[in-house]
Amino acid sequence: MTTQHKDAIAFLIADHNKVKALFEEFEGLTDRSKARKKKIADQICHELTIHTEIEEKIFYPAIRKPLNDDDLLDEAVVEHASAKDLITQIQEMDPSDDLYDAKVQVLAEQVEHHIEEEEKDMFPKLRKTNLDLLALAEKMELFKSKQVASV
Repeated sequence: MTTQHKDAIAFLIADHNKVKALFEEFEGLTDRSKARKKKIADQICHELTIHTEIEEKIFYPAIRKPLNDDDLLDEAVVEHASAKDLITQIQEMDPSDDLYDAKVQVLAEQVEHHIEEEEKDMFPKLRKTNLDLLALAEKMELFKSKQVASV
């Protein structure tokens, strides 16, 4: 992926869409496909872990001053903490464990809420600032490529 025609917001929306598709795939699986469930859930957790790191280490710090909405950003960070807790629980579980599917479903609901707030509130506000979203996307892409390479 190159960032030449992709700004920071488009970068994050692409991640959002990928994770939403994975959640939909997980939801469509039957109880008999435990190995597939584990694989998809692990992929969801991996994608979300990298995504939250990008947002927390690069995106949120870069947009905090221009966005001038500490409450919105603080809420997003707290939502990340909650998601990370569920991610850790899911990664330590097996699909045959009680509450496995429920935890993935709750994570999906939390992530959907978080995505909606970003895409309907945070991103439109950010578009009205003078922040260089192309340069920010380049930093995010570099960070992501390092994270993926280290796995």
